[in-house]
Amino acid sequence: MLYRLGIAMARFRWAVIGVWAALFLLSAFLAPRAPSALISGFGRADTESQRALDLLKDELGEREAVVAVVFSHETLTVKDAAFRAAVEQSLADVAVDPQVEQVVSIYTSGNPNLASRDGRTTYAAVVLKGTVDEAMELYPALRRRIGTPSGFQVWATGAIPIFSDLTQAAEDDLRRAEMIAFPLLLVALLLVFRTVVAAAIPVSVAAIAVNVTLAIVFLLAQVLEMSIFVLNVASFLGIGLAVDYSLLVVSRFREELQHRPRQDAIGVTLATAGRAILFSGFTAALGLSGLLWIQFAFFRSMGIGGVVVILMSMAVALTLVPAVLATLGHRINSLAVLPARPGAESVWRRIAQAVMRHPVLVAVPVAAGLLLLGTPLLRMRVGAPWASVLPPGAESRQGWEVAERELGAGALSPVVVVARAPQGVLQPTSIAALYDFTRGLLDDPRVERVESIVTLDPAITKAQYQQLYASPDRIPVPQVQAALKALATEDTTVVRVYPRAGPVAEEVKALVTELRAQGVGPGFTTLVTGATADLEDSLGVIYGSFPYVILYVIVSIYLVLLVLFRSVVLPLKAVLMDALSLFASYGALVYVFQDGHFQGLLGFTTVGQTETTVPILLFCIVFGLSMDYEVFLLSRVKELYDETGDNTGSVALGLERTGRIITSAALILVLVAGAFATSSIIVVKAFGVGTAVAILVDATLVRALLVPALMRLLGQWNWWAPAFLRRLLPERRVVPEG
Repeated sequence: MLYRLGIAMARFRWAVIGVWAALFLLSAFLAPRAPSALISGFGRADTESQRALDLLKDELGEREAVVAVVFSHETLTVKDAAFRAAVEQSLADVAVDPQVEQVVSIYTSGNPNLASRDGRTTYAAVVLKGTVDEAMELYPALRRRIGTPSGFQVWATGAIPIFSDLTQAAEDDLRRAEMIAFPLLLVALLLVFRTVVAAAIPVSVAAIAVNVTLAIVFLLAQVLEMSIFVLNVASFLGIGLAVDYSLLVVSRFREELQHRPRQDAIGVTLATAGRAILFSGFTAALGLSGLLWIQFAFFRSMGIGGVVVILMSMAVALTLVPAVLATLGHRINSLAVLPARPGAESVWRRIAQAVMRHPVLVAVPVAAGLLLLGTPLLRMRVGAPWASVLPPGAESRQGWEVAERELGAGALSPVVVVARAPQGVLQPTSIAALYDFTRGLLDDPRVERVESIVTLDPAITKAQYQQLYASPDRIPVPQVQAALKALATEDTTVVRVYPRAGPVAEEVKALVTELRAQGVGPGFTTLVTGATADLEDSLGVIYGSFPYVILYVIVSIYLVLLVLFRSVVLPLKAVLMDALSLFASYGALVYVFQDGHFQGLLGFTTVGQTETTVPILLFCIVFGLSMDYEVFLLSRVKELYDETGDNTGSVALGLERTGRIITSAALILVLVAGAFATSSIIVVKAFGVGTAVAILVDATLVRALLVPALMRLLGQWNWWAPAFLRRLLPERRVVPEG
């Protein structure tokens, strides 16, 4: 089938080129609009934290879309008239915006907790009417309307500004990574092909694949929630895989063109290299599709975007590249910039032969070395570092850090307890339970303060609160009436617990766990939300799904390789080799980003944790990408084994024929991953470094040393499959006879 596809691409080459040219022009119009259609948040899942937020919205009318504006002055304090005038002037335009529900400041609320102890720093909460997604669209214009009075420093922070800054940083990183990657790729391809024409094809194809993919992402974003980080993943995979697949096609075409007519060379290229691309693309797509098992839009959109870009890279390599090669013919070798190196491939044959002469002496130390590289994984601590994922210069990160330092680490991230009492919140028994619950919290050394309907004044006793709320319509104190309206309904109330530590601190996580286990008291059902609870719930959902993701990816890839190789053993060996590469990559991830080694060189500051999303993204992406090289190598080995029946000779010749190409393809992906490792966002940086390490290890230690050693040790068992499987999977000739 692929042979006939190659012949068709050669025969109708101008039509194929014309279709791709039209697609590229159309995508050039749509692709630049993709960032504006993507979401910056993580998405929703059915967690306790989310149910509590929904309850707050339904019962108390609380808004999720809040922007905290932090003001600071070196000498003035909030008690000075000039400070008040400056704050009110700064927020004047925002306060009258029809999309703003209210602006809560120390001056409108009288709440002294909105200012630092020295009075020189305060914050105002700008509450927006719409949803978080709507607020994300409004925020850039809203931020421009917030003034910076003379002598003041002003920062906007909170979830919406943080996600907005993430969006901008992701777009900036994408442009920078592409500007770094494409020139490096061109140089690398010139070294591989030694001619300008051959080197230009993969780079051009990568640009087309990425552009068309981003256009498809834009269209998908009209009906699905797609994360802003799809841009980075689509660009990384699009550049890397489109170049890798094109490299394989161009290399095999040049080889076949030496002793076949042009059209036949195209057919054989697709029947051989094209088959390897087809199966390696499927394995990579299966790896990315594992992300669809996780509820959050962040992972689902990354999975969808990743699968789309892989399929697009395959489509370009199997249609456009053959059409271009059929047009060029022998001119593919035009414009040589470096002399050819005849016999260079024999180095790989000598390596394979040397390895297979002493397979145990090679396999044992290499496997032990990879296991040793991965040992830091055993102390991995996953967590969400919140604002610190942003570069130090990001306004929202600076504002968050100022608020934590001056107002208290938990000032902007309280633990929120939502309590429901069917018998009525203001019943004496309910008030007594709330009072006891809050007094226990106030005695907890982890808690700075508590905000509730029974903590309005420390001088008021339990009995007095019960008496006060016995007739809520006749409460004489306006402040108490306002608090009751804001914090309670007939059967629901909220208790805000302001911890002394930040939202990702271990003691705050422990506090959330204890509050959920303890509850408010008899007669109450309790839900706990807030930044810490939300992060912990998200972590539980993500890693609760991870075992299923692992099982799905491994089993599905195994089955694809079973069909490709018609062997039970080779797919199992391939999975184990990938696992070793991934283990070493995880170890490097912990060593660098959790332990903090090389942080000065890489330009980040460790928070002592491994970011939650990185291990899962690495598994799904690296497992598929590493399998590419296994498929490239073993497809050629099987092709030779089917011709000769000689296992050892096929491995040596297969490595000779593919070693340079696999190394070159790996170098290209390492360069692309390295370009993304320059990201200012620690998540993208960690992903780039982890991917580069995994691919480097896989293409050198694993493919050049460990695989030949194991192939030699297993001998004919490499190709074993039970008879019933061989009947189900009949042998197919790669190239038609005649």
